[in-house]
Amino acid sequence: MAHEAVQLRHVTRRYGTGGGAVTALDEVSLDFQHGTFTAIMGPSGSGKSTLLQCAAGLDRPTSGSVAVGGTELTGLSETRLTLLRRRQIGFVFQAFNLLPSLTAGQNVALPLRLAGRRPAPARIREVLERVGLGERMRHRPAELSGGQQQRVALARALITRPQVLFGDEPTGALDSQTSREVLTLLRDMVRDEGRTTVMVTHDPVAASYADRVVFLVDGRVDGELCAASAQEIAAQMAQLEDVTC
Repeated sequence: MAHEAVQLRHVTRRYGTGGGAVTALDEVSLDFQHGTFTAIMGPSGSGKSTLLQCAAGLDRPTSGSVAVGGTELTGLSETRLTLLRRRQIGFVFQAFNLLPSLTAGQNVALPLRLAGRRPAPARIREVLERVGLGERMRHRPAELSGGQQQRVALARALITRPQVLFGDEPTGALDSQTSREVLTLLRDMVRDEGRTTVMVTHDPVAASYADRVVFLVDGRVDGELCAASAQEIAAQMAQLEDVTC
């Protein structure tokens, strides 16, 4: 198996045409290795979410290539791309996106049902226990706190045993204590299960849980830090924001 779970090579993403075109990503090349936790940071409009969407196969680059688990995404049909995302990729967003009429267990099982698979109750309980909610399987979202709902969303992302977990501001809607609990879960999954995780965040504290922080400015990679403290990350962000002002 290659060391890289995700590879981006010279990825450019433009929106619009002619004089009004906007370049969100500009010749970005990055590797995300198996069993690592990477945070993506940058000033507003730097291309963070676009990078995540292209890396996860949610958006197609204008040029360049993206590979997940050794599979090149660029030439895949929409059907094959959807199947790859269901089997190999998990997503956690700032909005929990739980269906209010379904229980926690039913929400977790949804990706498997959409893929035409019958989820085993033991597997559903297993992933809910992994996020500390084994006893909340029959509770609906309205009966859960925000942090618990995000844990259900995390369990839902893990039910298919994805190779890569992508998070777009996954703790952005949580208070600081609950945010720390969710980030610790993500950190532990990388350490204990070798789960490759890539997370966009604006929060230096959240980014400090990652092995590596990659900074974007104007759609280009502008440095990185490894095993950095929240203070070091905040200082780097302040420098980048000064430059872009």
